[in-house]
Amino acid sequence: MKTIQLTVAQALLRFLANQYVVLDQQEYRFVHGVFGIFGHGNVTGLGEALEYDAYGLPYYQGHNEQGMAHAAIAFAKQKNRLGIFACTSSIGPGATNMITAAATATTNRIPLLLLPGDIFSCRQPDPVLQQLEVEHDYTISVNDCFKPVSRYWDRITRPEQLMTACLNAFRVLTDTAQTGAVTLCLPQDVQAESYAYPEHFFAKRMWHINRDPVSQQVLEEAANLLRQAKQPLLIAGGGVHYSLATQALAKFAETHGIPVAETQAGKSALPWGHPNNVGGIGVTGSAAANQLAAEADLIFAVGSRLQDFTTASKWAFKHPEVKMIHLNVNRFDSLKMDSLSLKGDAKYGLEQLSAILGNYKTSIVYQEKSRVLKQAWQDEITKWYSIPPKTTAGMHQTSAIGLLNQFATAQDVIVCAAGSLPGDLHRLWCSKQPKDYHLEYAYSCMGYEVAGGLGIRLAKENSPGEVYVLVGDGSYIMLHSELLTSIQEKKKITVIIFDNHGYQCIRNLQEAHGSKGFGNEFRYRNPETEKLDGDYIAIDFCQYAGALGAKTFSAESEDSFQSALVEAKKSTQTCVIALAVLPKTMTYGYQTWWRVGVAEVSQSAQVQEAYVGMCEEVEKVRVY
Repeated sequence: MKTIQLTVAQALLRFLANQYVVLDQQEYRFVHGVFGIFGHGNVTGLGEALEYDAYGLPYYQGHNEQGMAHAAIAFAKQKNRLGIFACTSSIGPGATNMITAAATATTNRIPLLLLPGDIFSCRQPDPVLQQLEVEHDYTISVNDCFKPVSRYWDRITRPEQLMTACLNAFRVLTDTAQTGAVTLCLPQDVQAESYAYPEHFFAKRMWHINRDPVSQQVLEEAANLLRQAKQPLLIAGGGVHYSLATQALAKFAETHGIPVAETQAGKSALPWGHPNNVGGIGVTGSAAANQLAAEADLIFAVGSRLQDFTTASKWAFKHPEVKMIHLNVNRFDSLKMDSLSLKGDAKYGLEQLSAILGNYKTSIVYQEKSRVLKQAWQDEITKWYSIPPKTTAGMHQTSAIGLLNQFATAQDVIVCAAGSLPGDLHRLWCSKQPKDYHLEYAYSCMGYEVAGGLGIRLAKENSPGEVYVLVGDGSYIMLHSELLTSIQEKKKITVIIFDNHGYQCIRNLQEAHGSKGFGNEFRYRNPETEKLDGDYIAIDFCQYAGALGAKTFSAESEDSFQSALVEAKKSTQTCVIALAVLPKTMTYGYQTWWRVGVAEVSQSAQVQEAYVGMCEEVEKVRVY
């Protein structure tokens, strides 16, 4: 057996460079590079390996470990899980900074390979700088915190362990049902140790993504339920994208006359112009989709986690005899809400079920009802897009979204994650083609947006179109480190900061449940009241972004925003548009409800009233 003497770090890179995935006979290189921030724990291990022979894997310098991992998540999401970046960090805080990103990846079912440095396996220098000593269990380091947020976790304490660890890591990363964050902890001494690895370990390896069929018996049962239904509604989740099932979905909906509502992850599976698309579903959904959901006697979910924003905390489906069918590669998801589980691939499953249904189609009356509701919602979108500002201090948030939506082309991509913007975008954004809408809303992680824009730009490296990052001022302030990476690497993104002076989405949530508004706006402390209710803090986002090297624009009106978009599109460098937006100019819920914990005892009469109202709505929830 031929062997190659390499350090653990060198062997890991050589292995990563030769991993490929195959879907529908199409081969894709799986690992596209490495994000990293060096420190003790990885600089003399993986750092050395990347410096002297990275086997064609480009290295990108991150500027915050969480941020660079978010960029890797966005890259994999935009690639429909057919490509990833690895992320390496030092030990201690460098490693734990990636825990939030690991949770984001796992919650979203997105592959993410994390390579945090770890403390010395030999223990002789202990305690090293940044080491957490756990007195009751000395095998634990801070990297054990990755265990609950990883789909696979391993610690390489001997060089030869790398081989089984890598195979198990890629088993999970390429598993459509089990993918998420994978963490391989790399003690800093072991990274630099060498071993005579067998040559075959580094051979080109093909990981085949199989389209698992749904069993015939359960398909027949599902077909019978659909034939009996008079008002079925299909909910398209992110799994439609990851299965490359958008065309299959369109054909299924057209053939059988079933309206399609979309989750945040599923949005753009059908363009808004498709006659069967009735918009977003749930708490941030359209009136059309939510009315159809309330009256549906059958819900057919495809590739969704059925989280509370999709189901309106299990309040949305009000028909007394409603049935649930769920097509999903993950049986855990497919059984939610007591669904008839169709475990299998979304594309293949839709084609199988359609073949059994034959020429079945919903009634003309129901199809016309869906069409009328959709048209009414289109009129509502037009209304929100055309609201003029009440003052000269900024734009109406929905009008700004409308202007951008009309300006953007089918090749452009928008990215967002948190605040009030996801709700407005889910309701109002009119997608032109699949993958032009990129929302991280499983974890709704503040700070994902700018890093996500970089990841999308890397995924679109050879594709036309702009990448627009839509981010609230609160989320931008929380984390925008990879703005510098995009400038450094000349990977252009356009960041639009919706400046409304704070966390206005959560302020609205407070006030809807009896609060007067507390701690959610960016204000100075008032010396008279000793509360944060003084003047707004004046933040010059342009000056800050410009100092990093971005081209900046300030906009307060429709004309200045339009001009900024035109000039930003002409530019070849990363741009930041600071857009003044009036607070409380976002959309509201349509025929929906979201359950939050309201104080059972309060000094506020308004909170007490909100608690009673919450209890009344809980009584309407379907219990599973």
